[in-house]
Amino acid sequence: MSDGAMVAAYRHDAHKMNGQPHDYAPETFAGVPVNQTVSHGADGDASALSRPSGQPEQTVENHETLYRLSLIEGESRYDPQEFTRNGVESVVRELLTEDDPETMHRAWLDSNVVSAFTESVYYPYTSLKYHTLLVAALLDNYRDGHEFADLRLVVDDADEIVPHRTVYAGEEFALRIDVDARGQPSARLGSRPWRSWASAWNRLEEHPLDTAHDKYDMVLDANLRRIGAWSTALQYIEDFREAFDQ
Repeated sequence: MSDGAMVAAYRHDAHKMNGQPHDYAPETFAGVPVNQTVSHGADGDASALSRPSGQPEQTVENHETLYRLSLIEGESRYDPQEFTRNGVESVVRELLTEDDPETMHRAWLDSNVVSAFTESVYYPYTSLKYHTLLVAALLDNYRDGHEFADLRLVVDDADEIVPHRTVYAGEEFALRIDVDARGQPSARLGSRPWRSWASAWNRLEEHPLDTAHDKYDMVLDANLRRIGAWSTALQYIEDFREAFDQ
């Protein structure tokens, strides 16, 4: 059954996948409403988790594209072979025209195409994919009456996908934003939304990486302890696993 508020969360930044400013972007895509305001301030709070407040400034010289830069390679994730215009439009159409919010959540978790887009051209290491998943997670919590200060970063088993609240799903573990850790390792997000990923990751009661024996996990963990932006960090985990086939 369609839930308009949650569906809007997954469609709210459609304009960023075709390079259009929000103020001038069309209100519909393939016959469905897009680029709508997300309720409960979830979009603004999710933005604050990855981007500084105030007027944005270009942080990478000569990079003014909607495609994300990789923290691993330092290069654009745009691949002309993989990201043909028709191919991207087809994937975006499938993502945005679905009207079941749980199906949309899973599609965003699994999508490789949307991970190629940045959350903001001013902050090209951020990720539109994970910004959108963070918006949905915050919105779902807020609608249940939870305050930001109540929220936790929770480490789940890989097969534990909680609708809307799981913000990363990999082969070894999943991560969600929730108030109830359900006995899983967790850490509070803090009193207000800010670029606090490293702080939360460092305070986890138990980490999902084998930093005692696995050299790749050691590198991944060391770098995650230095990243502030949430969407950048979540995307880095995905990129790292893909790059090193972990």
